[in-house]
Order: sequence, then C-alpha cells, then structure tokens
Amino acid sequence: MATSIAIVSDTHMPKGRRELPEGCVRICRDSDLIIHAGDFSEKSVLEQFRSLGPPVIAVHGNVDSKDLRRWLPETTTVEVESVRVGVIHDAGPRKGRLARMKERFPGHDAVIFGHSHLPLHEEEDGFQIFNPGSPTERRRSPFKSMGVATVNGSGITFELVDLGT
Repeated sequence: MATSIAIVSDTHMPKGRRELPEGCVRICRDSDLIIHAGDFSEKSVLEQFRSLGPPVIAVHGNVDSKDLRRWLPETTTVEVESVRVGVIHDAGPRKGRLARMKERFPGHDAVIFGHSHLPLHEEEDGFQIFNPGSPTERRRSPFKSMGVATVNGSGITFELVDLGT
C-alpha cells in the first residue's frame, strides 16, 4: 500500500488575514505524513499542522521564531518505506542546485526544500528535488501551491497542487 505525504513550505503565519487554504488543510488531514520545509514563522503554526492528525516532519526556515529555530533542525532526513528524503529550507541558488543537493544528501532519493515560494520539480539519474511553493504567499508564482508525494516501495513521485490565487 502506498504512503501519501503532504508537502508544505513558507506558510509565514500569522500575518494579516493569512490562513491555510481549505484544500491544503484537507490534503494534510488525508495524508499519512506532513513534511514542512520551514518558514512557519511562529510556533502556533507548527501546532496547527500537528493538530491535523498525521505526524509532522519539519525544519526551520530563515524567518522562523527563535523558539522554532531552537526546536527544529536546519536539515533532516525521513525514511518512508525504502525511500530516503532530505528536507532543508534554503537549497541555495538555482544554478547547480540539483547537483548540490545530491552531494549534500548522499544516499537520498529526493530532497524537499522551500524558501523561494516558486514551485519546482527536477530529476536527474533517479534523484529528485521538489519545492512545493507556498500555500499562503505566492509572490512570483502564478498560484498558491503545495505538494503531494506518493511513496510506493522504493519509488517516490511528486505532484504539485494548485491552491488558487
């Protein structure tokens, strides 16, 4: 049976009237695992994700509170079935990113990251990098977004979810 993973980054909450889109909440609740690639902003947002039900794996981002920076690692690895996935907030400049992440996370099948708010999925020689964008602050992206990954044995597939403008 496949494992479903909800992937979120850069929620930047609370800020103004910003809130998680209902589609994001539903996908997170229906998943087996939630991965957040940093920039919650405040601890209450981490707690909101934890209240949705599935376990939450997370790293801190550059705008996270001092408490979150103390509680959450800069990078982490999660093993789902036979798949190893690294998680980091800022994967650095676009040029050379895939090779840089492959070198930083040896023996991994994929790396999930955030920071830019721009969705991205690249693959080379069986190694993948994935940025889900942001469900709350699209910036230069055409829409708010998140990701869903499906792990089936030793393979992982990523899908970008358009959450609207």
